[in-house]
Amino acid sequence: MASDRVWFITGCSTGFGRALAERVRERGERAVVTARHTDSIKDLASDRVRAVALDVTDDAQVRDAVGIALREFGRIDVLVNNAGYGYMAAVEEGDEREIRAMFDTNVFGVVKMLKAVLPGMRERRSGHVVNLSSQGGIVSLAASGYYCATKFAVEAISEALSKEIGPLGVKVTLIEPGPFRTDFAGRSLKIEAHVIADYDATAGERKRLLPSYSGKQPGDPVRAAEAIIAIVDAPNPPLRLVLGKPALAAVRGKLADVARDVDAWEQLSLSADFPDA
Repeated sequence: MASDRVWFITGCSTGFGRALAERVRERGERAVVTARHTDSIKDLASDRVRAVALDVTDDAQVRDAVGIALREFGRIDVLVNNAGYGYMAAVEEGDEREIRAMFDTNVFGVVKMLKAVLPGMRERRSGHVVNLSSQGGIVSLAASGYYCATKFAVEAISEALSKEIGPLGVKVTLIEPGPFRTDFAGRSLKIEAHVIADYDATAGERKRLLPSYSGKQPGDPVRAAEAIIAIVDAPNPPLRLVLGKPALAAVRGKLADVARDVDAWEQLSLSADFPDA
């Protein structure tokens, strides 16, 4: 039953994580909700919800936070890997330290959480992993190449994981939102200060546009939270759930572009095999 379910949600200070944590709490479900600073989530705590400090790049904090969930509630049924942030730069402009830091959170933070939680799910032969990706996990855009690379990585890891752990009774779903009214384009977004003038009309234009769009996006985080809960409730959830009209259009456009290139160059592709293959 849903009321007996135990959630573990990362990145609950704002955005999708906050909206999902609030909805789970309203439904009376049990949860461990996390953020780097507990001041931002202490209002979520109750007799069925624990607010825990967690930086997903810190091995000790990951171990301790998962330990709290297991001691308090005995198991984790739903792991939601939501913690992450964006960094904007043209590929040539990107600062390697910033890129590595983002990968540490967006990719390796997910891996740390998976390794901490999956043993219990495997043992019980049940559970659901929900990884927050993005339309940027399928479609890469100017100025977002490095951020999208982190989400492409989460997509690859999740797809492989679904094939590995699905036969053991554990479900995996990627959530692929488009533009939503979260903090992503606001204070959570880092923009590279180093500018190369030749990219002003491409990466530069998008670096100016995205922050100005903050708070005006069509996506509603509360409705996104409801959609995530619906996926977790579903007996046969999909591997991927695209959220929002812009994301649907972007993903469908990318799939059409890929199909067009594959079809147009089919004969050259086939020519690479040995003639008798």
